[in-house]
Amino acid sequence: MKIALGSDHGGFQLKEEIKKFLDCKGLEYKDFGTYSCDSCDYPDIALPVAQSITKGEYDRGILVCGTGIGIGIAANKIPGIRAALCHDTFSARASREHNNANILTMGERVIGKGLALDIVEIWLNTEFCGGRHQTRIDKISDIEKV
Repeated sequence: MKIALGSDHGGFQLKEEIKKFLDCKGLEYKDFGTYSCDSCDYPDIALPVAQSITKGEYDRGILVCGTGIGIGIAANKIPGIRAALCHDTFSARASREHNNANILTMGERVIGKGLALDIVEIWLNTEFCGGRHQTRIDKISDIEKV
């Protein structure tokens, strides 16, 4: 699995912890920035991460900002992206099983490192259930065409 990773300044420290986690797991990723705690705009990071997924260059993405909200809103503007804000393990699992989320978003100012890494592990290791859930995903795709 190839992972696109990104954050703004508000999520930089947590993104760096996620990179260490991915390295330990031997997972391939690309860091799309930001590369410091200097102020930047989360849409500038969300866009290339989301596009890399819709182009098939990466399988899934992880985005972090201060709350996880803004960067997720920006990513979800790209057709084909289903970014899910998860600050608990139940939501992380459900976002994959039921919603086939292809981007995980989190907020560094909202959640601690330990829980965040648990969420990442569950999210990466949970598969989409399909079935009745696929019908719903198809309806979401239809909305994007309106």
